[in-house]
Parts: sequence; structure tokens; C-alpha cells
Amino acid sequence: MDNIKIKSLGPIKEADINFGDLTLFVGPQASGKSILLQLIKLLIDKKTIRRTIEQYGFVWGNNQQEILDRYFGEGMAGIWTKNTRVAFDKKDFLAESLKPKTKLSKTAKDELFYIPAQRVVCLQNGWPRFFSEYDDSVPYILRDFSETLRQFLESGINKSEESIFPQPQRIKQPLIDSINNSIFHNGKIVIDKTNKKRLKLNIGNTSIPFMAWSAGQKEFMPLLLSFYYLSPVLKTNKDGIKYVIIEEPEMGLHPEAIKTVLLQILDLLSRNYKVIVSTHSPVLLEFAWAFNILKEAGADKQALYDLFDVKKSIQLNRLFKDQLELKKINTYYFDRTKDDVTIRDISSLDAGSEEVAIAEWGGLSSFSSKANDIVSTIAANNG
Repeated sequence: MDNIKIKSLGPIKEADINFGDLTLFVGPQASGKSILLQLIKLLIDKKTIRRTIEQYGFVWGNNQQEILDRYFGEGMAGIWTKNTRVAFDKKDFLAESLKPKTKLSKTAKDELFYIPAQRVVCLQNGWPRFFSEYDDSVPYILRDFSETLRQFLESGINKSEESIFPQPQRIKQPLIDSINNSIFHNGKIVIDKTNKKRLKLNIGNTSIPFMAWSAGQKEFMPLLLSFYYLSPVLKTNKDGIKYVIIEEPEMGLHPEAIKTVLLQILDLLSRNYKVIVSTHSPVLLEFAWAFNILKEAGADKQALYDLFDVKKSIQLNRLFKDQLELKKINTYYFDRTKDDVTIRDISSLDAGSEEVAIAEWGGLSSFSSKANDIVSTIAANNG
């Protein structure tokens, strides 16, 4: 997965995207970020997507509109028009190719793991819902994500452990400490098996059901399970999976907790996943900006210790090793003008750039800049 070129897909007028080890998408709501991300999943995993849909009793369809509606969600087929053009890694992709011309593949494996923005919906009442519990109008990526987490939990993730969190054998201890300090605050996540299976948060003598958790804790839980899934105990990365998409990882989280998520993303990079993140958070863009400057300056892993304000450890040495030297971060802005969106490369994140989109980092830093200017002007006048 190196490049995708698009013309006339939904609101997206034009795009030419080169993927880094970490690629960030930023832009206003309804600018096409989710459409593009779901398209990437379809391009990479169309064989397993069709197989999954039919295995759970849904019909893949025999025409383009049926298939696009079934995958993107009801009413979404209109994003693909006669003017739509898609080239993925220099190969043209036609929606016509989705029609079932061959037998279902029994051996194909997913190569891309997708963590959707609506992820908390799948943990309704504290346990992931079955794929078939969702109406077929729901986008595939949410149904598939929910089913993957359900199977993961049902397979006995905690058979040898008292708790779902913490689990030291799953993720590195410094990352567990960061999660604990910023999100769960010495609480333990367990599976309540007294009646119907559900996740609970035990703090002291109190056992709290999922729906009573804080918004940040609820939003983070499917992320945590995803990081567990992508970090198998005995292997570098999950069988078959090469790419990870995370939509809006900052949802419901305090900036300190967002730093924790960034550490987890660095861990995914260290496992050689390519990661794409859509975000509305300045924290992620500030990280990308700092990372690029440190990389250009030839900084070593000590700079990452300083950036995240964490103590040195053998595990973090391994995590930070070669990140600045070998990894690349690209950033793209979904620039909306009237009814069209053009996707622009703003990877330099240069606040001094003459291009407004770059200088304002896709609009996320514009308010902060204006606030600083106004405060400075008022202070100077009053002085």
C-alpha cells in the first residue's frame, strides 16, 4: 500500500495520497475521510468482505449499487458515479469488479484491521454484538469490528488472567502504566459471568457496569481490545494483517490519554504495521510536527522520552528504537470549498508556510493562533 489516486468519489473531487508508516487524515466533518478509509479497506480485503457477508446470511448482490450499499451503508451507493476514478498502487479499480464472478475464497485473510469512529456502539450493554444482530443497512466496517471483538473475547482472552486490564503479557508495562494513570485509575476490567457476559470496572469494593463508566473509559475500551488483538503474545503482528485504520482515536479522551494512544500507535509501528489515522485532534498533529522536526534534526530516542515525558525502560528502548530514523509520517488535509473536497498534502506542518492549509494545520490550529494574536494585542494595548 503505497499510493491511491481518486477523482469524483462522493464529496472528494481529487486526491493523490502517498502513505507513510503513519498517515494522518484531518479535515472537517462530512469531508469524505470515512468514505476514503472504507474504500481502502474494500480495495485490500474485498475477497474476505464478500465471504464474511455471505457467511452471516446476507446477500452480496449482483449489481454495483447493491454491493456498494451493502458495504458502505444504505443509500451510499451514490458516492460512485460514472465520473469516479480510483487507482490503487498504480492499478485502476472499477466498481464493476465487485460483482461475484468467481467462487468465494476460502483461504484469503484480512490484511487491514479497521477501528471505526462508532466503535463504542458495538459494546452495547458491555459486550460486543454479533455481526448478524446489525441491520444490513449498517456499514460493514462496524459490523465486522464488533464481530471480531466478540470472537476475540469469546476465544478466552482472559483464561489465564484475572482481568482483561491490566494484562502485562499483552502490552508493554510502561503503556499499561500510562493507560492506568490517564484512563482507568487503578481499576480492573473483568468479565462478569454471573448472568449474561459483560465487561465491568472494579475499583476497590465497587463493581461498575459498562454503561456507567465515564465517556473516556467507554470510548477507550474498544481501542484497548483492538490493541490487544493486534499485539499477540508470541508474534510480531497479527497473522495476515499488515495495515491498521483508526478513526478519531481521541474521542472522549483527555490530552494525557491521547498521548497514551500515541504510544500505542508507536508500538504498532514498531511491529511493522502501516497505520492510517483520521483525527480532529491538534495533539496528533503536534506529535507529527514534532516527530518530523526531530527526524530532520537527526535526534535519537532520548527525544521521544522527552516528548512523552516517560521514564527510561528496556521496553521503551525497544519501542522507540529506530522510530525517528526509519519511520515516516505523512499528513493530508481534506480541504472543503463549497461542495467539493480536495485532499492536500500538508506533511510539512510548517506554521510559517504561505499556504493557509499548511500554516493552520488543516484548520485545527487556526483558533489557537487567533486566540494568541488577540490576547497578545490586548495585552500590548493595555500595557
